[in-house]
Amino acid sequence: MTVVVDARDLEPPEPFEKVMEALCELKPGDDVLLILNREPFPLYRVLERNGYAWTTADFDDGRFEIRIWDKAKPPAAG
Repeated sequence: MTVVVDARDLEPPEPFEKVMEALCELKPGDDVLLILNREPFPLYRVLERNGYAWTTADFDDGRFEIRIWDKAKPPAAG
């Protein structure tokens, strides 16, 4: 299951707090989709240190979508 965190209208540090809360509640095989209006470079360091993997996609409208999952429990293909 993908948990969506749409943080485009939130002010820092709310996006970080929301995504960390979502990650803490992930079940094996789940992932988080974080949607922002800027690329969260500080978040990447935290994810790396805590065993998460991610992909980032940027769009013409200025949004970024970051899909995050636990490296030890990757989401099911499909």
